[in-house]
Amino acid sequence: MRSKIFLILIVSLGFFSYNPILIDAANQTSVIELQQKIQALQKEIKRLQLLLVDMRLKKELVSGSYLVMDVSDNAVISEKNTHQRYPIASLTKLMNAVIALEHIDADRTITLNEDMLKPLGYSPSLFLSSTVSAKNLLKASLIQSTNDASESLAYFIGTAKFVSLMNQKAKELGMQDTYFYDAHGLSLSNQSTASDLAKLVTYIQKNHPEILEITKDNNFWLPDPSGKMLKFKNLNDFYRLPEFLGGKTGYLPEAKESLASVFNLEGKSVIVVLLYSKNRQADVAKIMRNLK
Repeated sequence: MRSKIFLILIVSLGFFSYNPILIDAANQTSVIELQQKIQALQKEIKRLQLLLVDMRLKKELVSGSYLVMDVSDNAVISEKNTHQRYPIASLTKLMNAVIALEHIDADRTITLNEDMLKPLGYSPSLFLSSTVSAKNLLKASLIQSTNDASESLAYFIGTAKFVSLMNQKAKELGMQDTYFYDAHGLSLSNQSTASDLAKLVTYIQKNHPEILEITKDNNFWLPDPSGKMLKFKNLNDFYRLPEFLGGKTGYLPEAKESLASVFNLEGKSVIVVLLYSKNRQADVAKIMRNLK
């Protein structure tokens, strides 16, 4: 199969190299018709090139499910088990961020109580009776993946209502195989597919690009009870890459590693979703290498 594809590519390139001669010899063919044929051939070459990328990635990636998609036209570059549901861990926080931005004033201050601080994922800068803006809770949730920050945003509206809004939004976006059980992703019942998460990332990029911007930040600080400023470390190692345009990582032992992000590859915005990955950094490196 691969040898056939290379043969077609070689023949196609040969066509382009003799393009001027063909124009001179084709007295019966108009320039417009020839241009149309060239455009059709260019599309076919692109399709074959993407097919080669897809074949290589299918052999190299170790994710249970993945989707690589060109944002400009939603063209799928490579995919595997895109409709298979998996627990999504902290990728849940992307939908949390959408609901928070659409239903809570970012400058609204929220006083933290015991119920808000119950989830695992404690931060010394989020403590009982402290007052934090919704904007800063959102940053804590997205940057350091702090679960009590996510819970605090949900609790402010009413946790049950907040999670209901998350599921309602999923339906609006056509995420038919997605279900949110909580606001932070600790439960294995938070499940989705690579296909559905690509829809969510697409919506975020178009309507809430500030979410992606926050996920690239590694300079966010809040005071602890003594007033000492503490840094929220960005848990997404991809923020260091110049190609990283934003997104979220997730991890639970049972869910393995996950990712839903946007990268700038060769001047194109590309959505990458990985679920149930043994090594998401290695998978992303392979995707970037194959697309460059």
